Amino acid sequence: MIEIEAIDHLVLTVASIERTLAFYAAALGMREETFGAGRKALAFGAQKFNLHEAGKEFEPKAARPAPGSVDLCLLARTPIDQLARHLADLGVPIELGPVERTGATGPILSIYFRDPDGNLIEVANRLAPGGGHGN
Repeated sequence: MIEIEAIDHLVLTVASIERTLAFYAAALGMREETFGAGRKALAFGAQKFNLHEAGKEFEPKAARPAPGSVDLCLLARTPIDQLARHLADLGVPIELGPVERTGATGPILSIYFRDPDGNLIEVANRLAPGGGHGN
């Protein structure tokens, strides 16, 4: 039987690597990582987002890579209300939330906003089963 354990990394195609690095570092505390022959990534926890600049992607790549084509959810240890205040201080508008959703392992409390390329970013806290705002 095949058993997938976790996501190691994903690739974001972006208009500007430098602008993306600055946004994710300021908004979500991700770390810039340089690997290979000067390639860039955003590291967090045991995962990372490799960055490809539109028109200069590395092979192999998605069939139609484009900035602003990703919709992803990240789990945070930081309480959602604190994260929302932090984003507001940075001038990052919240599109939706906080709202309760269903994550991969149970209920979550989420906020939604966009990165500089227009990707939809959902950041969530895990909730206790049956609701309630415990992490």
